[in-house]
Amino acid sequence: MGRASFLASSLAFAAVALTAPPAALAQVAPPAAPPAAAAPAPAQAAAANPATTPVARADAWWQQRHAAMNERVKQGGVELLFLGDSITEAWGGPGAKLWTERYAPRKAVNLGISGDQTEHLLWRLQNGNLAGIAPKAAVVMIGTNNVGNTGGKHSAEQIAAGVTAVIDELAKQTPKTKVLLLAIFPRADPGDAMRTKIAAINLQLAKLAAAQPERITFLDLGSKFLAADGTLPADVMPDKLHLSEKGYAIWSDAIEGELKKLMGESR
Repeated sequence: MGRASFLASSLAFAAVALTAPPAALAQVAPPAAPPAAAAPAPAQAAAANPATTPVARADAWWQQRHAAMNERVKQGGVELLFLGDSITEAWGGPGAKLWTERYAPRKAVNLGISGDQTEHLLWRLQNGNLAGIAPKAAVVMIGTNNVGNTGGKHSAEQIAAGVTAVIDELAKQTPKTKVLLLAIFPRADPGDAMRTKIAAINLQLAKLAAAQPERITFLDLGSKFLAADGTLPADVMPDKLHLSEKGYAIWSDAIEGELKKLMGESR
C-alpha cells in the first residue's frame, strides 16, 4: 500500500472473403462500401480509477515510515492492525495514552501515514506492510484524503472502490483476519460538499460489509463526534478533521465491544 498491472484486452477480427462478380457484371457492380469505423470506447471505461491504482509517495519521510512499518511486521507477534492516514497515525499522538492502555497489550501495530489516500495504503499493503503476519483483526479507516486532497477529482464511487481494493488486499494476504471497517469520519461544516461526498461513500461501504458479514463488520461512528446541530466541537476535532485526546477516547470506546468480538476475547 508491487504495483498493479493492467491487462489490455484485444479484439481479433476475422477476415471475410468476398466472391468476385462475373466479368460481365464487374463493370456495373457498385463500389464496395468503406469499412465501418469502430465505435470509440467510452472515455470513463478506458480511464483507470486513481483511487484503486497503487502508488507510492516520493517523500523521503514517507518512504522511511513505510520501511519502519515493514521492519516492525517482520518481527512478528502482530495480532491487531490499524490501517489508515493521519487520523490513524495520531494514535501515536493525542491517542497515545489509550493506545498504550488498550492496544499495545493486544500486540497492535499502527499502519497509518499522514496524507495517505486509498491508493497509497494499497501500495503499502502490496509492498511489505502485511508480509508474514496473520493478525486476528484489522481496523480500517481510509478515504478522507481522497475527498479533501484531490480537488474533487475522485468521485464517491471511485473512493469507495479504493477502500474496497484495500479490503480485498487484506483478504488476499491475510484471509483469516476479521475487518472492522469504519465509515469515514465527518469533517468540515454541515452542508459542506465534503460532508455530502463522505456520506455517499459511507453508504457504499455499508453495502460492501453487508455483502460479506462473515469477514467485515461496519461501524459508522460519525454521529458520536457531532454536536446536536451537526457541527464538530473544537474539543473533539479542533480543525474539523483531526481528533483531540477526547476524540480518540470517543473512537476507542465506540469500537471496543466489536473489537473484543473480532479478537475472540472473553467478555
